[in-house]
Amino acid sequence: MAMSRSAGSSSMRVLAISDKVVPILYSAGIRERVGGVDLIVGCGDLPYYYIDFVVSMLDRPCVFVHGNHGREVEYWSNHRTVHGPSGAVDLHRRTFSEAGLLLAGLEGSLRYSPAPRFQYTETQMWWNIYHLFPGLLANRLRHGRWLDVLVTHAPPAGIHDQPDRAHQGFRCFRTFMDWFKPRYLLHGHIHVYRHDTVTRTRYRETEVVNVYPFRILELERARVGRSARFQEARP
Repeated sequence: MAMSRSAGSSSMRVLAISDKVVPILYSAGIRERVGGVDLIVGCGDLPYYYIDFVVSMLDRPCVFVHGNHGREVEYWSNHRTVHGPSGAVDLHRRTFSEAGLLLAGLEGSLRYSPAPRFQYTETQMWWNIYHLFPGLLANRLRHGRWLDVLVTHAPPAGIHDQPDRAHQGFRCFRTFMDWFKPRYLLHGHIHVYRHDTVTRTRYRETEVVNVYPFRILELERARVGRSARFQEARP
């Protein structure tokens, strides 16, 4: 079993992955490369077998959202029909707490083709956000804050996105950050090919982070009235 911080620690070490099967993670050397983590976060466009492997090797909890190229079912070579990675929580339209870290998720990208699954108009994404309201309100009443981490596939509009329709971000994500003030928004979808590409941006009270293809993030557990601390290890 991979070692992780104790429940009393003030921070969580998170492995966030998206969009690409990384050979160093999809190998027996993953523990040496990653070390101990407390949580695995999938930000979309990853095959179930890859997430399943990472979870089984690190033996840690996992949450994920689908990307725009996601599938609801995978057919594995051992004749298994798989509807999701084993033991992982599909976070779409859900709120979830892991060791005191409050998470919520929104899958998919802006609609750019006739494909009906995992692509959304702004109006449809607003409807997904509305489904989060009861859980966010419960967080506020129980913990004194709405949310710590919003996990998405697509970025917010104007932050890390690109001009072509397929890679534009959602305007409603910016409004979400205005209203609910998550400390972090973790997304994928935007592939990074240059070292000088901006992958971390502060938007008001939220750190927006493009995790492609993986990031190791040190997230401090929330304490009401204190600012967030953010550290990262790049691949």
